[in-house]
Amino acid sequence: MLKLAKYVKPYLWMLLLAIALLFAQANFDLALPDYLSRIVNTGIQQGGVENAVPAAIRQGEMSRLVIFMSAEDKDAVLANYTLVDKNSTGYDKYMAEYPVLEKEPVYVLNKIDQVEIDRLNLLMAKPLLAVSSIEQALADPAKAAQLGSAFGGFDLGKLPPGMDVFTLLGQLPAAQLAQMTAAIDQEFEVLGDKMVAQAAVAAVKAEYKALGMDTDQLQNNYILNVGGWMLLLTLLSVICTIIVGFLAAKIAAGMARDIRRDVFQKVESYSNTEFDKFSTASLITRTTNDVTQIQMVALMMVRMVFYAPLIGIGGLIKVLANDSPLSWLIGLAVLVLISLISVVFSLALPKFKSIQKLVDRINLVARENLSGMMVIRAFNMQEFEENRFDKANQDLTAVSLFINRLMVVMMPLMMLIMNVLMVAIIWFGARQVAEANMQVGDMLAFMQYAMQIVMSFLMLSFMFIIIPRASVSADRLAEVLDTDPHIHEPQQPRQFPTPFKGMVEFRDVSFRYPGADTDALQHISFTAQPGQMTAFIGSTGAGKSTIVNLIPRFYEVTGGAILMDGVDIREVTQHDLREKIGYVPQKSALFSGTIGSNLFYADEN
Repeated sequence: MLKLAKYVKPYLWMLLLAIALLFAQANFDLALPDYLSRIVNTGIQQGGVENAVPAAIRQGEMSRLVIFMSAEDKDAVLANYTLVDKNSTGYDKYMAEYPVLEKEPVYVLNKIDQVEIDRLNLLMAKPLLAVSSIEQALADPAKAAQLGSAFGGFDLGKLPPGMDVFTLLGQLPAAQLAQMTAAIDQEFEVLGDKMVAQAAVAAVKAEYKALGMDTDQLQNNYILNVGGWMLLLTLLSVICTIIVGFLAAKIAAGMARDIRRDVFQKVESYSNTEFDKFSTASLITRTTNDVTQIQMVALMMVRMVFYAPLIGIGGLIKVLANDSPLSWLIGLAVLVLISLISVVFSLALPKFKSIQKLVDRINLVARENLSGMMVIRAFNMQEFEENRFDKANQDLTAVSLFINRLMVVMMPLMMLIMNVLMVAIIWFGARQVAEANMQVGDMLAFMQYAMQIVMSFLMLSFMFIIIPRASVSADRLAEVLDTDPHIHEPQQPRQFPTPFKGMVEFRDVSFRYPGADTDALQHISFTAQPGQMTAFIGSTGAGKSTIVNLIPRFYEVTGGAILMDGVDIREVTQHDLREKIGYVPQKSALFSGTIGSNLFYADEN
């Protein structure tokens, strides 16, 4: 394949643009599972509340939260909030958003970056959860006693009537309050920071309701916003796919055109020596079928080979970045896929190397039958030729069936691996969700990433099937392009004398066909004078046609020289030489067109 890499150069800018678009498409596709996770986790499960940092919180509720914070954490939290009351600027705007502001002041979150939000999320999650747990426990004496034991033996169920538990907690000695806070931290430690923050979201949502906010509208807005981004990313991915498909088609078709043109021009420069080496049937196959193979693999490479690693590696990075407890499932699936592809590749590669030769063979037999049909009928050899063609056809069919069976077996196996992987993710993921180690949205996103990774291997496996055959075709085309004609043009060509008379002289000419053990002609010398008829008489194989074919340099002499008007024909260009010769072949050749176009083929005048 690398031997034909030069044909990519004219389309390099298209290729680079396609790769850039594929990179963008891969990023768009890799972002979709994350958005799906956000819709499920935040939009559905958390009611559109993204974290444990409320956008606004009542003053009384904030005073309860800071009870369970250290002095440093309290200062950090309050520094990011602004207390809004009836005397604050923009009161009417805040009043419309937070109706409870009419009854009590509200802390409103300042505009801060995501880094600060993440820091506050850790600081506020546990206090929010602690306050929420106490408020819920006060309504149930059994829960109050149980929660009180977790607070160092402080029984919340035995408080005097009318006593505010949070006022009491705020009046406790610092040492006892620190002990209670440590007990709370210990209770929440088993959940982990991520699950604590998720649990605290319920308290934030309850606070929003207490503020008078429309939480249903908040949820709808979040889902519509994230869903809109998903649709936009999908649209951008589709646009990238269309443009890449267009560029891939342009690159592949252009490469095929250029290779086909160069092969044809190269073949036109061949002497009969090269035609004897390759055979006409093989050259036809190389110019058509082999070029088509290169075109197809170029098209697929642009669309798949560059995209599959991007989506596969990107999916792995996403999975590892999320630190999912199910990552080992993808590792196992990838190992099985690589093993399967390796086995299929090792079985298919030898067959791909032989299939093009079998195509050559069937073309050769078909061409010989069509061109020699009269001879075949004259000798009643139809049955023999039918058997010969059937043998070539059966050989090609057997190899094609073997390759197709590999494909038929491989694709269902890969789909089976993917489906088993999906079932395993659901099975083990459900257990992780039940144990509060994973959210449902994270499991769904993990499934999407797993499918993207497996699909990347499916695409690569398809390429592994067609690339070997294309590689064989590329080698065959490179062989044609790299073969130097046996007959070369002179470095400093001479001209025939003017006026041209047409005297032909063979001066001690010898000739041997390539690969032959003996000379076909030995030390031939004669002169054909202009205006005279010179004829060669001899038995079949005596060399009559060989002598004639040496004059227009269809073959090159191996000894001696041929002169025309005293000029060695090797010292003039082939065009100038053949322009002086009228040639009637033993076997007539008619080109497509009319009789007139064939008569005027060499000279329209």
